[in-house]
Amino acid sequence: MSHVVTNVPVIDLGAFEAGTPSERRSLASAVDEACRETGFLTISGHGVPDADIAAVRAAVRAFFDGPAEAKVALRPGPGRPYGYLGVGSEALARSRGEETPPDLKESFNGGPLTCPADETDRDALAFCYAPTPWPEVPGFRAAWETYYAHMEDLAARIMAMFAVALGKPEGFFQPYIDSPISALRALNYPATEGPAEAGQQRAGAHTDYGSLTILLPDSGSRGLEILAQSGDWVPVDAPEGVFVINIGDLMELWTGGRWRSTLHRVVVPPELAGQRRGSLAFFHQPNWHAAIRPFEGRADAVTSGPYLMGKFAAATG
Repeated sequence: MSHVVTNVPVIDLGAFEAGTPSERRSLASAVDEACRETGFLTISGHGVPDADIAAVRAAVRAFFDGPAEAKVALRPGPGRPYGYLGVGSEALARSRGEETPPDLKESFNGGPLTCPADETDRDALAFCYAPTPWPEVPGFRAAWETYYAHMEDLAARIMAMFAVALGKPEGFFQPYIDSPISALRALNYPATEGPAEAGQQRAGAHTDYGSLTILLPDSGSRGLEILAQSGDWVPVDAPEGVFVINIGDLMELWTGGRWRSTLHRVVVPPELAGQRRGSLAFFHQPNWHAAIRPFEGRADAVTSGPYLMGKFAAATG
């Protein structure tokens, strides 16, 4: 029995970029449909080298399997987003006002590789542009930064395709994302040894905050579910070699609700109880100072950086 949601299509990004006008319109239409119906799609033809994916996966696995004291030493200070968050440090459902037990996951988080030379905003410098504390795992930083650079490039390419899918010029989003405050998160969901607390998940039900998320689950892992328009929780699995893409809150705002920032969570499928799960999530976020408002109509703008900082505080508070 297949666990893949049938209306989450695989979009060949390379084919879109190299396609004829007719082919590009067809693929853009499929992207628009997916983002309206579920807010989720998968991307093939992305060009990210397998060797670089394998290297970052090995590096983060070595970190999570390392000594607890080495991980705890990288815990961020109050209000800081980067470093190690242990099991029980976060409850993502709280970012939308729902009180739940802490999530059953641990993570390592890192931010932008560079900071704009003219950035003077104190919150931006202290939050999004805070330094990443690096693990003393051989090759970790090089593998992480290589993968982060791939994700930054891939996100910009997807945003260009999104612009076409929305009937905009391909470069429409570029002024908003030329200094993105994106974050890369490595997630380890340890094997469960007993029943969870009531309402507790590996990752509680939440929407993502920014423009889009690029998710790479471990091969063969399952547990990601989205809330369908029917009200049912349905699973989404990624075929090997593709990335799972989902829309964030700011993209929903940009499109005036045309595209959906869909509630999703990570559960433990009963048949996989006792097995760990790992993933890499790249949260693409527009520039700190980007003012996001719907394309059409009048509405107050949401400023990307402060919005992100507030959501982070709610989830970790």
